[in-house]
Amino acid sequence: MAPSTRPDPVTLEVIDLIGTVVARYTAEYEQAAAQYTLTGSQAKVLGLLALEPMPMRRIAQRLKCEPSNVTGIVDRLELRGLVERRPDAHDRRVKLAAATPAGAETVAGVRESLDFAREPLGRLSEEERGVLRDLLLRMLGEEPAAGRDDG
Repeated sequence: MAPSTRPDPVTLEVIDLIGTVVARYTAEYEQAAAQYTLTGSQAKVLGLLALEPMPMRRIAQRLKCEPSNVTGIVDRLELRGLVERRPDAHDRRVKLAAATPAGAETVAGVRESLDFAREPLGRLSEEERGVLRDLLLRMLGEEPAAGRDDG
């Protein structure tokens, strides 16, 4: 049996700092969403759909939740005119959820309200923000895109 290895002090500090950042961001995100009478989950789904239309299954995969949960969220957003369902041009059997213009406008408003994320990042130089982005991508098992715009 291999001896247990304990994380070094810097790793433990980084874990605590990431937890603090996530907690503060989540609280502010929920508050920003509430200004638009949305839950945090509704705002996250709407944010994904503002980027591109996608089927429920892919939304669920991105949010790491059950498709049935996504269906309920999309139903509520659709009732408010923020999301619409449309057939997939490549497979007419598949329905895509897509943000409406009102939904995209709502997403922009929620994002504008996120001072917590913007203010600390504003203290970093453009180069430092690029390094942070690339390190976070590596932590998630993704490679930074070559030639990605750092601005």
